[in-house]
Amino acid sequence: MPINGPQSRDIDRSATASISTPRDAVVYDYALLDINPLILQILESNASDSFYRTFGSHRGGIPIVRIGVGDVLQTSIFESSSGGLFVAGDATNRSGSYVTLPTQTVSGKGTISIPYAGAVRAAGRTAVEIQQDIETKLAKRAIEPQVIVNVVEQNADSVTVIGDAGGNKLKLTGSGERILDVISKAGGGAAGGKFAGYELLVTLQRKGRTATVPFTTLINEPAENLFVAPGDVVYVKRQPKSFVAFGALASTGASGTVSEGETSAVSALFAFGQERLSLNEAIAKAGGLSDGRSNPAQVFIFRPESRETLERMGVNLKNFAPDQRIIPTVYRANYRDPSCFFFAQRFQMRDKDVIYASNSDATEVLKVLGYVNAWMTTAGNAFIQGRAIGDIASGAHVLSNASTVVVAP
Repeated sequence: MPINGPQSRDIDRSATASISTPRDAVVYDYALLDINPLILQILESNASDSFYRTFGSHRGGIPIVRIGVGDVLQTSIFESSSGGLFVAGDATNRSGSYVTLPTQTVSGKGTISIPYAGAVRAAGRTAVEIQQDIETKLAKRAIEPQVIVNVVEQNADSVTVIGDAGGNKLKLTGSGERILDVISKAGGGAAGGKFAGYELLVTLQRKGRTATVPFTTLINEPAENLFVAPGDVVYVKRQPKSFVAFGALASTGASGTVSEGETSAVSALFAFGQERLSLNEAIAKAGGLSDGRSNPAQVFIFRPESRETLERMGVNLKNFAPDQRIIPTVYRANYRDPSCFFFAQRFQMRDKDVIYASNSDATEVLKVLGYVNAWMTTAGNAFIQGRAIGDIASGAHVLSNASTVVVAP
């Protein structure tokens, strides 16, 4: 008979080595929870990742931008009167009693060179601290020296923005740039209008710590839009949320129309298409429960859940390994209960959730009856066809033995 490939029994029989699991065995342990008010309350109270909590030590004022190796500085030295160390006795042709030194790049040792002051440490200091150090070293040589240090080119203190917001290394000006500022300067992502904001995740890496929040969180919660600090890495990634639906649901075609068959089940990947999606909305995207096939009391949502969350719900996890932090979890919704529609509106879907709508018992019985009926119909048709063929054969035999035909006058 025609076939797309080898039968499963051929694959089993031809294997050189195999590890088989009994059909009725549970390959992966999981927890099953019926949705109720307590579970919804705990799920809603779960705190998502946060920049504000993760990088608490940097959530205050504007970070101080310090001089670093590779920065280019320009130093001006003022004296209170002419005839000093830097200003000649005849200063009539000068605009002021000061001298501007050539620009210098902070060396690999972190220093700059100032005449009569020697090597001055610059790396790790602010411009004001460098000025004070130079003034102290020149105090006994120059006439009441005053020093101004300007950063001509800043190369050391920068923030790197990568991912779907573009790739750029941005210099910090010290004015207090925030995360949204550097994403906007990078010229990509939601700031550039390329993607919807709810499709983007923003990751901040700082001093060995990392946290990730949705892009919309930075807008909706200003406290999350932290000041960036030198050395930060901001990674913007487009990750549209989606869920998978299986079972007794009406299938949704590419055109958006819904078609339902008694012998077919939906199996499709659906995009959220919005920032938040409830269980009711997800089932609606999949065409709703099949009126002729589904059991409304057995609608399941499969997702990994943290051990801490399940313990808060009162789930006994003694049969799971103590070091297993993520527990496969199945939530069950009973749509025969009218209040479930309120619960399901509060139950928020997560990226990569799986919805499975179980068949009703009557559907399974009808399948068996249909299978038996197909066999009986086939057997009955074969019997009828056999008798018809036999009758035709008998009639042909009688005609072949007739030698004379008498016609009455």
